[in-house]
Amino acid sequence: MTLWFVFALMTVAAIFAVLWPLSRSSSAKGGGSETAVYKDQLAEIDRDVAAGLIGVAEAEAARVEIGRRLLAAAEGERDLPSGANLGLRRASAILALIGLPIAAVTFYLSLGSPRLGDFPLASRVRTADANQPIENMVAQVEAHLEKNPTDGRGWTVLAPVLARLGRFDDAVRAYRNAINYAGDSAERRSDLGEVLAGAAGGVVTAEAKAEFERAVAQNADEPKANYFLGLAAEQDGRQADAAAIWQGMLAKAPADAPWRPLLQSALARVGAPAAPAVSGDAMAAAKDMNEDDRNAMIRGMVDRLATRLKQNGDDVEGWLRLVRAYMVMGERDKAVSTLTEARQAVGSDAERLRQLNDGLKKLGLDG
Repeated sequence: MTLWFVFALMTVAAIFAVLWPLSRSSSAKGGGSETAVYKDQLAEIDRDVAAGLIGVAEAEAARVEIGRRLLAAAEGERDLPSGANLGLRRASAILALIGLPIAAVTFYLSLGSPRLGDFPLASRVRTADANQPIENMVAQVEAHLEKNPTDGRGWTVLAPVLARLGRFDDAVRAYRNAINYAGDSAERRSDLGEVLAGAAGGVVTAEAKAEFERAVAQNADEPKANYFLGLAAEQDGRQADAAAIWQGMLAKAPADAPWRPLLQSALARVGAPAAPAVSGDAMAAAKDMNEDDRNAMIRGMVDRLATRLKQNGDDVEGWLRLVRAYMVMGERDKAVSTLTEARQAVGSDAERLRQLNDGLKKLGLDG
Protein backbone atom coordinates (compact mmCIF):
# COMPACT_ATOMS: atom_id res chain seq x y z
CA MET A 1 0.00 0.00 0.00
CA THR A 2 2.90 2.37 0.70
CA LEU A 3 4.11 2.00 -2.89
CA TRP A 4 0.61 2.75 -4.23
CA PHE A 5 0.43 5.89 -2.09
CA VAL A 6 3.83 7.11 -3.32
CA PHE A 7 2.83 6.57 -6.95
CA ALA A 8 -0.46 8.43 -6.45
CA LEU A 9 1.31 11.33 -4.74
CA MET A 10 3.86 11.57 -7.56
CA THR A 11 1.09 11.61 -10.17
CA VAL A 12 -0.83 14.39 -8.41
CA ALA A 13 2.34 16.45 -7.98
CA ALA A 14 3.24 16.14 -11.67
CA ILE A 15 -0.23 17.14 -12.85
CA PHE A 16 -0.41 20.02 -10.38
CA ALA A 17 2.99 21.34 -11.49
CA VAL A 18 1.88 21.37 -15.13
CA LEU A 19 -1.59 22.84 -14.61
CA TRP A 20 -0.84 25.41 -11.91
CA PRO A 21 0.50 28.12 -14.27
CA LEU A 22 -2.63 27.80 -16.41
CA SER A 23 -4.89 28.69 -13.49
CA ARG A 24 -3.12 31.93 -12.60
CA SER A 25 -4.66 35.26 -13.68
CA SER A 26 -2.62 38.02 -15.27
CA SER A 27 -0.67 40.20 -12.86
CA ALA A 28 -1.63 43.17 -14.96
CA LYS A 29 -5.25 42.83 -13.88
CA GLY A 30 -4.31 42.68 -10.21
CA GLY A 31 -2.04 45.78 -10.40
CA GLY A 32 -4.13 48.16 -12.60
CA SER A 33 -4.14 49.10 -16.28
CA GLU A 34 -0.95 50.37 -17.98
CA THR A 35 -2.99 52.29 -20.60
CA ALA A 36 -4.47 54.55 -17.94
CA VAL A 37 -0.97 55.42 -16.71
CA TYR A 38 0.23 56.32 -20.22
CA LYS A 39 -2.86 58.48 -20.82
CA ASP A 40 -2.15 60.41 -17.64
CA GLN A 41 1.43 60.96 -18.83
CA LEU A 42 0.15 62.44 -22.14
CA ALA A 43 -2.11 64.84 -20.25
CA GLU A 44 0.79 65.85 -18.01
CA ILE A 45 2.92 66.70 -21.10
CA ASP A 46 0.17 69.02 -22.33
CA ARG A 47 0.14 70.76 -18.93
CA ASP A 48 3.92 71.19 -18.95
CA VAL A 49 3.85 72.73 -22.45
CA ALA A 50 1.12 75.18 -21.38
CA ALA A 51 3.16 76.13 -18.31
CA GLY A 52 6.30 76.61 -20.44
CA LEU A 53 8.23 73.94 -18.55
CA ILE A 54 9.30 72.08 -21.70
CA GLY A 55 9.69 73.06 -25.33
CA VAL A 56 7.39 72.07 -28.14
CA ALA A 57 10.02 69.79 -29.77
CA GLU A 58 10.74 67.93 -26.53
CA ALA A 59 7.01 67.58 -25.85
CA GLU A 60 6.42 66.10 -29.31
CA ALA A 61 9.21 63.52 -28.86
CA ALA A 62 7.83 62.52 -25.45
CA ARG A 63 4.32 62.14 -26.93
CA VAL A 64 5.67 59.81 -29.66
CA GLU A 65 7.46 57.56 -27.12
CA ILE A 66 4.50 57.44 -24.69
CA GLY A 67 2.12 56.80 -27.61
CA ARG A 68 4.22 53.83 -28.69
CA ARG A 69 4.12 52.38 -25.17
CA LEU A 70 0.39 53.03 -24.99
CA LEU A 71 -0.25 51.07 -28.18
CA ALA A 72 1.86 48.12 -26.91
CA ALA A 73 0.01 48.08 -23.58
CA ALA A 74 -3.38 48.23 -25.28
CA GLU A 75 -2.38 45.29 -27.56
CA GLY A 76 -1.30 43.20 -24.56
CA GLU A 77 -4.56 43.79 -22.72
CA ARG A 78 -6.55 42.59 -25.71
CA ASP A 79 -4.65 39.25 -25.56
CA LEU A 80 -5.52 38.64 -21.92
CA PRO A 81 -8.23 35.97 -21.38
CA SER A 82 -11.66 36.98 -20.42
CA GLY A 83 -13.31 35.83 -17.24
CA ALA A 84 -15.21 33.10 -19.08
CA ASN A 85 -11.99 31.77 -20.69
CA LEU A 86 -10.23 31.74 -17.34
CA GLY A 87 -13.08 29.76 -15.83
CA LEU A 88 -12.91 27.25 -18.66
CA ARG A 89 -9.19 26.80 -18.10
CA ARG A 90 -9.69 26.20 -14.42
CA ALA A 91 -12.42 23.65 -15.12
CA SER A 92 -10.10 21.85 -17.58
CA ALA A 93 -7.34 21.81 -15.00
CA ILE A 94 -9.62 20.30 -12.34
CA LEU A 95 -10.92 17.73 -14.84
CA ALA A 96 -7.36 16.70 -15.77
CA LEU A 97 -6.33 16.54 -12.11
CA ILE A 98 -9.15 14.18 -11.25
CA GLY A 99 -9.92 12.47 -14.58
CA LEU A 100 -6.42 11.35 -15.57
CA PRO A 101 -5.74 9.30 -12.40
CA ILE A 102 -9.21 7.77 -12.56
CA ALA A 103 -8.74 6.79 -16.22
CA ALA A 104 -5.28 5.33 -15.49
CA VAL A 105 -6.54 3.24 -12.58
CA THR A 106 -9.54 2.05 -14.63
CA PHE A 107 -7.35 0.86 -17.49
CA TYR A 108 -4.91 -0.85 -15.13
CA LEU A 109 -7.65 -2.72 -13.28
CA SER A 110 -9.15 -3.96 -16.54
CA LEU A 111 -5.94 -4.74 -18.47
CA GLY A 112 -3.29 -5.15 -15.79
CA SER A 113 -2.71 -7.68 -13.02
CA PRO A 114 -3.31 -5.90 -9.72
CA ARG A 115 -3.52 -9.15 -7.75
CA LEU A 116 -0.26 -10.60 -9.13
CA GLY A 117 2.21 -11.04 -6.30
CA ASP A 118 5.88 -10.27 -6.35
CA PHE A 119 8.34 -12.72 -7.92
CA PRO A 120 11.24 -14.01 -5.83
CA LEU A 121 14.64 -13.02 -7.15
CA ALA A 122 15.51 -16.62 -8.08
CA SER A 123 12.47 -16.92 -10.35
CA ARG A 124 13.41 -13.82 -12.29
CA VAL A 125 16.28 -15.62 -14.02
CA ARG A 126 15.69 -15.52 -17.73
CA THR A 127 14.53 -18.90 -19.02
CA ALA A 128 15.43 -20.35 -22.41
CA ASP A 129 13.02 -19.77 -25.24
CA ALA A 130 12.52 -22.82 -27.45
CA ASN A 131 12.13 -20.60 -30.49
CA GLN A 132 15.51 -18.92 -30.21
CA PRO A 133 18.70 -20.32 -31.84
CA ILE A 134 20.32 -23.26 -30.05
CA GLU A 135 23.54 -21.27 -29.66
CA ASN A 136 21.71 -18.64 -27.59
CA MET A 137 20.25 -21.28 -25.28
CA VAL A 138 23.67 -22.91 -24.88
CA ALA A 139 25.16 -19.53 -24.01
CA GLN A 140 22.51 -19.02 -21.32
CA VAL A 141 23.19 -22.44 -19.78
CA GLU A 142 26.94 -21.84 -19.89
CA ALA A 143 26.48 -18.48 -18.15
CA HIS A 144 24.43 -20.21 -15.46
CA LEU A 145 27.09 -22.89 -14.98
CA GLU A 146 29.83 -20.28 -14.70
CA LYS A 147 28.03 -19.02 -11.60
CA ASN A 148 26.99 -22.51 -10.42
CA PRO A 149 29.85 -24.85 -11.42
CA THR A 150 28.65 -27.69 -9.17
CA ASP A 151 25.24 -27.99 -10.87
CA GLY A 152 25.49 -31.62 -12.02
CA ARG A 153 22.11 -31.56 -13.72
CA GLY A 154 23.11 -28.51 -15.76
CA TRP A 155 26.29 -30.22 -16.97
CA THR A 156 24.31 -33.35 -17.81
CA VAL A 157 21.92 -31.34 -19.97
CA LEU A 158 24.65 -29.26 -21.64
CA ALA A 159 27.11 -32.04 -22.52
CA PRO A 160 25.13 -33.85 -25.27
CA VAL A 161 24.13 -30.53 -26.85
CA LEU A 162 27.78 -29.49 -27.10
CA ALA A 163 28.58 -32.86 -28.67
CA ARG A 164 25.88 -32.40 -31.31
CA LEU A 165 27.25 -28.94 -32.09
CA GLY A 166 30.68 -30.46 -32.70
CA ARG A 167 32.25 -28.72 -29.68
CA PHE A 168 33.92 -31.93 -28.54
CA ASP A 169 36.52 -30.37 -26.22
CA ASP A 170 33.80 -28.47 -24.36
CA ALA A 171 31.65 -31.61 -24.32
CA VAL A 172 34.51 -33.59 -22.73
CA ARG A 173 34.73 -31.00 -19.94
CA ALA A 174 30.95 -31.04 -19.51
CA TYR A 175 30.78 -34.84 -19.24
CA ARG A 176 33.63 -34.90 -16.72
CA ASN A 177 31.79 -32.33 -14.61
CA ALA A 178 28.55 -34.32 -14.95
CA ILE A 179 30.36 -37.41 -13.62
CA ASN A 180 31.93 -35.42 -10.77
CA TYR A 181 28.79 -33.57 -9.67
CA ALA A 182 25.89 -35.80 -10.82
CA GLY A 183 27.42 -39.23 -10.18
CA ASP A 184 29.31 -41.89 -12.10
CA SER A 185 27.48 -44.32 -14.38
CA ALA A 186 28.10 -46.60 -17.34
CA GLU A 187 26.09 -44.33 -19.63
CA ARG A 188 28.06 -41.20 -18.71
CA ARG A 189 31.38 -43.03 -19.12
CA SER A 190 30.27 -44.25 -22.56
CA ASP A 191 29.21 -40.74 -23.57
CA LEU A 192 32.55 -39.37 -22.38
CA GLY A 193 34.43 -41.99 -24.40
CA GLU A 194 32.33 -41.15 -27.47
CA VAL A 195 33.16 -37.43 -27.38
CA LEU A 196 36.82 -38.23 -26.76
CA ALA A 197 36.74 -40.32 -29.95
CA GLY A 198 34.89 -37.50 -31.70
CA ALA A 199 37.56 -35.02 -30.67
CA ALA A 200 40.14 -37.38 -32.21
CA GLY A 201 38.29 -37.50 -35.53
CA GLY A 202 36.57 -40.83 -34.86
CA VAL A 203 39.66 -42.68 -33.63
CA VAL A 204 39.18 -44.63 -30.40
CA THR A 205 42.19 -43.35 -28.50
CA ALA A 206 43.65 -45.00 -25.43
CA GLU A 207 41.92 -42.42 -23.25
CA ALA A 208 38.55 -43.08 -24.92
CA LYS A 209 39.05 -46.86 -24.71
CA ALA A 210 39.74 -46.56 -20.98
CA GLU A 211 36.38 -44.81 -20.51
CA PHE A 212 34.57 -47.56 -22.46
CA GLU A 213 36.26 -50.21 -20.34
CA ARG A 214 35.15 -48.40 -17.18
CA ALA A 215 31.60 -48.36 -18.55
CA VAL A 216 31.64 -52.12 -19.28
CA ALA A 217 33.02 -52.74 -15.80
CA GLN A 218 29.90 -51.09 -14.39
CA ASN A 219 27.48 -52.63 -16.91
CA ALA A 220 28.70 -55.47 -19.11
CA ASP A 221 25.77 -55.00 -21.53
CA GLU A 222 26.22 -51.25 -22.10
CA PRO A 223 25.70 -51.13 -25.89
CA LYS A 224 27.62 -47.95 -26.77
CA ALA A 225 30.70 -48.98 -24.83
CA ASN A 226 30.72 -52.48 -26.36
CA TYR A 227 30.28 -51.13 -29.88
CA PHE A 228 33.22 -48.74 -29.51
CA LEU A 229 35.39 -51.46 -27.98
CA GLY A 230 34.68 -53.49 -31.11
CA LEU A 231 35.54 -50.42 -33.19
CA ALA A 232 38.80 -50.06 -31.28
CA ALA A 233 39.62 -53.69 -32.11
CA GLU A 234 38.84 -53.06 -35.79
CA GLN A 235 41.05 -49.97 -35.85
CA ASP A 236 43.85 -52.02 -34.28
CA GLY A 237 43.55 -54.57 -37.11
CA ARG A 238 41.90 -57.23 -34.92
CA GLN A 239 38.84 -57.79 -37.10
CA ALA A 240 38.06 -61.21 -35.63
CA ASP A 241 37.90 -59.70 -32.14
CA ALA A 242 35.69 -56.88 -33.40
CA ALA A 243 33.34 -59.35 -35.07
CA ALA A 244 33.15 -61.46 -31.90
CA ILE A 245 32.18 -58.42 -29.81
CA TRP A 246 29.51 -57.28 -32.25
CA GLN A 247 28.10 -60.78 -32.81
CA GLY A 248 27.84 -61.21 -29.06
CA MET A 249 25.88 -57.96 -28.87
CA LEU A 250 23.50 -59.09 -31.61
CA ALA A 251 22.93 -62.43 -29.89
CA LYS A 252 21.72 -60.68 -26.73
CA ALA A 253 20.05 -57.67 -28.37
CA PRO A 254 16.26 -57.25 -28.28
CA ALA A 255 14.57 -57.59 -31.65
CA ASP A 256 13.63 -53.89 -31.63
CA ALA A 257 17.04 -52.57 -30.57
CA PRO A 258 17.63 -49.36 -32.57
CA TRP A 259 21.35 -50.09 -32.96
CA ARG A 260 20.88 -53.46 -34.70
CA PRO A 261 21.39 -51.98 -38.21
CA LEU A 262 24.61 -50.31 -37.04
CA LEU A 263 25.99 -53.65 -35.83
CA GLN A 264 24.95 -55.43 -39.02
CA SER A 265 26.70 -52.77 -41.08
CA ALA A 266 29.82 -53.05 -38.91
CA LEU A 267 29.88 -56.86 -39.27
CA ALA A 268 29.55 -56.56 -43.02
CA ARG A 269 32.48 -54.13 -42.97
CA VAL A 270 34.76 -56.71 -41.30
CA GLY A 271 33.43 -59.54 -43.47
CA ALA A 272 31.59 -61.43 -40.74
CA PRO A 273 28.03 -62.82 -40.86
CA ALA A 274 25.34 -60.72 -39.23
CA ALA A 275 24.38 -63.56 -36.90
CA PRO A 276 26.82 -65.38 -34.62
CA ALA A 277 27.62 -68.95 -35.43
CA VAL A 278 25.98 -71.55 -33.24
CA SER A 279 28.49 -73.08 -30.92
CA GLY A 280 29.04 -76.81 -30.74
CA ASP A 281 27.67 -76.88 -27.20
CA ALA A 282 24.45 -75.21 -28.34
CA MET A 283 24.05 -77.69 -31.20
CA ALA A 284 24.61 -80.59 -28.81
CA ALA A 285 22.06 -79.16 -26.40
CA ALA A 286 19.53 -78.89 -29.24
CA LYS A 287 20.06 -82.55 -30.13
CA ASP A 288 19.38 -83.57 -26.55
CA MET A 289 16.10 -81.59 -26.42
CA ASN A 290 12.80 -83.37 -26.59
CA GLU A 291 10.38 -82.59 -29.38
CA ASP A 292 8.39 -79.98 -27.44
CA ASP A 293 11.47 -78.04 -26.27
CA ARG A 294 12.97 -78.09 -29.75
CA ASN A 295 9.73 -76.78 -31.25
CA ALA A 296 9.56 -74.06 -28.59
CA MET A 297 13.12 -73.01 -29.41
CA ILE A 298 12.30 -72.83 -33.13
CA ARG A 299 9.09 -70.94 -32.42
CA GLY A 300 11.01 -68.38 -30.36
CA MET A 301 13.52 -67.83 -33.15
CA VAL A 302 10.74 -67.38 -35.73
CA ASP A 303 8.86 -64.94 -33.50
CA ARG A 304 11.99 -62.86 -32.94
CA LEU A 305 12.62 -62.75 -36.69
CA ALA A 306 9.03 -61.64 -37.33
CA THR A 307 9.32 -58.89 -34.71
CA ARG A 308 12.57 -57.62 -36.19
CA LEU A 309 11.10 -57.47 -39.70
CA LYS A 310 8.19 -55.39 -38.45
CA GLN A 311 10.73 -52.87 -37.18
CA ASN A 312 12.95 -52.99 -40.28
CA GLY A 313 11.21 -54.34 -43.37
CA ASP A 314 14.04 -53.72 -45.86
CA ASP A 315 15.64 -57.14 -45.24
CA VAL A 316 14.49 -59.23 -48.24
CA GLU A 317 16.44 -62.32 -47.10
CA GLY A 318 14.83 -62.03 -43.70
CA TRP A 319 11.34 -62.06 -45.23
CA LEU A 320 12.19 -65.12 -47.33
CA ARG A 321 13.55 -66.95 -44.25
CA LEU A 322 10.38 -66.14 -42.34
CA VAL A 323 8.10 -67.36 -45.14
CA ARG A 324 10.18 -70.54 -45.46
CA ALA A 325 10.00 -71.12 -41.69
CA TYR A 326 6.20 -70.89 -41.65
CA MET A 327 5.99 -73.35 -44.55
CA VAL A 328 8.30 -75.81 -42.76
CA MET A 329 6.13 -75.50 -39.67
CA GLY A 330 3.05 -76.28 -41.77
CA GLU A 331 1.51 -72.80 -41.29
CA ARG A 332 0.80 -71.94 -44.91
CA ASP A 333 -1.76 -69.26 -44.00
CA LYS A 334 0.89 -67.37 -42.01
CA ALA A 335 3.31 -67.78 -44.90
CA VAL A 336 0.82 -66.19 -47.32
CA SER A 337 0.06 -63.39 -44.85
CA THR A 338 3.79 -62.75 -44.39
CA LEU A 339 4.17 -62.65 -48.17
CA THR A 340 1.68 -59.79 -48.34
CA GLU A 341 3.44 -57.89 -45.53
CA ALA A 342 6.79 -58.37 -47.23
CA ARG A 343 5.57 -56.92 -50.51
CA GLN A 344 4.10 -53.92 -48.71
CA ALA A 345 7.36 -53.36 -46.84
CA VAL A 346 9.63 -53.36 -49.90
CA GLY A 347 7.09 -52.13 -52.45
CA SER A 348 8.72 -48.70 -52.71
CA ASP A 349 12.03 -50.24 -53.87
CA ALA A 350 11.74 -51.91 -57.30
CA GLU A 351 14.98 -53.90 -56.95
CA ARG A 352 14.09 -55.32 -53.54
CA LEU A 353 10.59 -56.18 -54.77
CA ARG A 354 12.08 -58.06 -57.72
CA GLN A 355 14.42 -60.02 -55.42
CA LEU A 356 11.50 -60.85 -53.13
CA ASN A 357 9.29 -62.10 -55.98
CA ASP A 358 12.12 -64.25 -57.38
CA GLY A 359 12.68 -65.84 -53.97
CA LEU A 360 8.95 -66.47 -53.46
CA LYS A 361 8.72 -68.23 -56.84
CA LYS A 362 11.43 -70.62 -55.75
CA LEU A 363 9.36 -71.38 -52.64
CA GLY A 364 6.28 -72.00 -54.75
CA LEU A 365 4.51 -68.85 -53.54
CA ASP A 366 4.27 -66.56 -56.53
CA GLY A 367 0.63 -65.54 -56.11
